[in-house]
Amino acid sequence: MNKYLVIGNPIDHSLSPIIHNYWIKKNNIKAIYDKERLKSDDLKNLIIKIREKKISGVNVTVPFKKEIIPYIDKLTFGAEATQSVNTILLTDDSKIVGYNTDIGGFENAIKYTKYDISGKKIFILGSGGVTPSIIFALYKMNVSSITLTNRTRTKADYLQNFYNSNTVKKNERIDIKVVDWGEVPEFDMIINATSVGLNSDDNLDLDLSKIGKNKFFYDVIYSPNETNFLKKGKDLGNKTENGKKMFIFQAAEAFKIWHDIQPEINEEVSTLLDQ
Repeated sequence: MNKYLVIGNPIDHSLSPIIHNYWIKKNNIKAIYDKERLKSDDLKNLIIKIREKKISGVNVTVPFKKEIIPYIDKLTFGAEATQSVNTILLTDDSKIVGYNTDIGGFENAIKYTKYDISGKKIFILGSGGVTPSIIFALYKMNVSSITLTNRTRTKADYLQNFYNSNTVKKNERIDIKVVDWGEVPEFDMIINATSVGLNSDDNLDLDLSKIGKNKFFYDVIYSPNETNFLKKGKDLGNKTENGKKMFIFQAAEAFKIWHDIQPEINEEVSTLLDQ
């Protein structure tokens, strides 16, 4: 029986085993998907286990999406451009390949909402986790501008410098602006890519009272279903969406990479995540 894993630290909160084991059972695959909390010192041994075919595939979550890269033989274009890996595969010629399915996960989640993001001004809160992948996806979708803010400004400055000096689309560089935390620029869509919202009493401490209506509030968090950030967006008369579909779409892309099967995404899958 093939074994698949999601690794991270912390990892208890991960719902990846629920969705992957559901699809494994639905498609009659002889496999099991588990989660494991690792430390940085464990990464080398993890790669050895993959090479020895004791583990068939791995999903990677924080804080290892960048840290795992030196152990990988080859990166896909998206993983290379974002310096972020969330899916690992051992190929038939024994090469360990790192993928980034967060990019497609975000892109497909936005398409699912039917929101026309082309030409829009985007404001992103937070510089860690999935932010590099979201930035990459946004440029693929031809947004007009991206403004980034982070409580620790140096982290936002690092991402700005990284993307402004790397070509993501042919002959075209990503131009990112950075503002201090608390400053709110003009935007069409605001994305919470921080972990603020996981707890019911979490608040981002931003004054959004003067932004007007008809904006799009997007939160990468999917549990709880509605964070205080999304509640505020709704109260101000704006469109809101949580990160559940992004999580599902990125998982489906990883599943396809490993099993060469496109899993069905339906309401039953969404309900599985309502915990």
